[in-house]
Amino acid sequence: MIRAQCEVLSTRRSGSYYALTLVAPEIAEHARPGQFVEIAVPEGREIMLRRPFSIHQASRRGGWAGTLEVVFDVVGRGTAWLAEAKQHDTLDVIGPLGRSFQVPQGPASCLLVGGGYGAAPLYFLAEELRARGKEVHMIIGARDHERVFKPVEGKRLAHSLVMTTEDGSMGERGRVTDFLGPMIERTRAQVVYACGPNAMLRAVAEHARARSIPCQVAVEERMACGLGVCWTCVVPVLARDGRGWWNVRACTEGPVFNGARIWWDRWLGPGEALPVPPAEESGEPEDALAGEDADG
Repeated sequence: MIRAQCEVLSTRRSGSYYALTLVAPEIAEHARPGQFVEIAVPEGREIMLRRPFSIHQASRRGGWAGTLEVVFDVVGRGTAWLAEAKQHDTLDVIGPLGRSFQVPQGPASCLLVGGGYGAAPLYFLAEELRARGKEVHMIIGARDHERVFKPVEGKRLAHSLVMTTEDGSMGERGRVTDFLGPMIERTRAQVVYACGPNAMLRAVAEHARARSIPCQVAVEERMACGLGVCWTCVVPVLARDGRGWWNVRACTEGPVFNGARIWWDRWLGPGEALPVPPAEESGEPEDALAGEDADG
């Protein structure tokens, strides 16, 4: 974990969201897909806690080497202030934090599922997967076309892409989960990655488990400290043998988890059951975190 005073390179609109680019060479060098940073807001604004943001891009080479980009929506005083950050301002940043996505060993067809600006870290992941010779497919969606995150970039990175909007203003009408089953079949997906609202993550994880496909999800939780001290971001996780459970911290043991291990009913409340394949095809999928670390 690195603490740095980072210069703001730019703050710009990206559809309904804001994209903040920072000069952060040390953090960018160590950042991996799925990790996050915590950014402090100024003193005197009655905001004590840092704000956590998933890493959208970390440039370690080329003309933008040493930069870090995060994406956010304005939902309160902290993010409202951050949206007003100007070029050459300095922000207090710690990171990279948390556990990253892991990459399958050997050739694999990978399906990435993102909702709203929650899709942001999946673009970082897609680049890493392609660099390692994996096949990348994506489903991205949101309520309307203004909230679909970087569809053109998705087309560039993915071998195939499905875009969805609930109002039908872009791509297919519906939610990302409406197209998950057919997309898994068509791409012969061997691992599923997901990032977005927790209810969406649950549906994706349950779809993947019903098909015995490993699934990694980056959860959304209130990571107040980001360092595992305050225990405000706990997620209930089942034991491998199904005979127990314990609370783990999203900021340190996560935010990336094996979707089959999260006890969704306890965390989010009872949900609608999904159909389960015949007995010979069912059972817990192989650990979705088995494979290479994103940093090799």
